[in-house]
Amino acid sequence: MRIGLISDTHGLLRPEVPTALRGVQVILHAGDVGGAPILRELRRIAPVRAVRGNVDAADDPDLEPEIELTADGTTIHVSHGHELGSPTPATLLSRYSADVLVYGHTHRALIQRAGSRLVVNPGAAGPKRFDIKPSVAILSVEKGEVRVEIVALGR
Repeated sequence: MRIGLISDTHGLLRPEVPTALRGVQVILHAGDVGGAPILRELRRIAPVRAVRGNVDAADDPDLEPEIELTADGTTIHVSHGHELGSPTPATLLSRYSADVLVYGHTHRALIQRAGSRLVVNPGAAGPKRFDIKPSVAILSVEKGEVRVEIVALGR
């Protein structure tokens, strides 16, 4: 299964996103979506599940507080990360028990393995901030093997 990971769009869906996420079976958005138009556009690529970020509307029915799912026997947890203050791989690993932990909030792409577990931040896919290159990620889960790749967007 190929899963698209995206976060921190803040109301901007970059034109490179559909190409970067082409062929994924589902998209998981790790929060700070920036409104329903972003989710509508992402749904043109694949089904979408999204969590609420710290700047999203608290009453948005399209956004979940967190996502727990299983793909080919691998458990995946998605949250924005702001619920931990300044999220780090260590704080996420101590708080959540899933095999793969996906978060946003920091706008910095990250892949970190901790034994058999994996922590992923796809980076920010929205407006460029902090001299950080916008990005998304592709998570591949097949027969218990988990791989992830950060995909840079634009300049």
